[in-house]
Amino acid sequence: MEKPCILVVDDDREIVKAIAIHLEREGMKVLKAYDGLQALEMIISQDVQLILLDIMMPEMDGLSATIKIRQEKNIPIILLSAKSEDSDKILGLSMGADDYVTKPYNPMELVARVKAQLRRYMSLGDIHMREKATLLITGDLCYDTETRTLTVFGEQAKLTATETKIVELMMKNPGRIFPAEEIYERVWEEPAFSAENTVMVHIRRIREKIEINPREPKYLKVVWGIGYKIEKI
Repeated sequence: MEKPCILVVDDDREIVKAIAIHLEREGMKVLKAYDGLQALEMIISQDVQLILLDIMMPEMDGLSATIKIRQEKNIPIILLSAKSEDSDKILGLSMGADDYVTKPYNPMELVARVKAQLRRYMSLGDIHMREKATLLITGDLCYDTETRTLTVFGEQAKLTATETKIVELMMKNPGRIFPAEEIYERVWEEPAFSAENTVMVHIRRIREKIEINPREPKYLKVVWGIGYKIEKI
């Protein structure tokens, strides 16, 4: 299988070098550019599957480059920025970026985000395969109803049979709040008597497998006094 080709663009050469090391360790091919104009030239001449793009650069900044790239290419773009304000993230995403990572970044999280975007692009993008109706996607979670498997950042989560049933129920209804009693009755298929603790334990275990920080979950959330939901992202 051919290695995925990632273009890393940042005017700080040390950052480019460091990112390249992490991606190459994961078996990816890395191209390097140091401003937006170089990036545009490279995606024309090279077969690139994903771009990691710094926002603040000379010649052409990352946001301007994103607009230009989107006119020609549908490949995933992950923006890198020292700014963490929500307004900057929203601006970047509204201009066509697929994801936004704030510096200083966690290398493992950055690699995971790259894998997730690559997987989504290669399996769901319009360049290689037809869209699969069996996939339920919210953010970086992807549940395949055919194989009954859940991937997080492109990596398969090791769920038990019961955890899989809970995830499938909630992924099929993103944003809907399920009381613990309903989850128990639909998953265990028996009347719910004092089901709260049983469901809570399983929810906690699922969080440990799908959340970067289970204490501050992004996806599987509790709505106090009502129940649980998978966030629609």
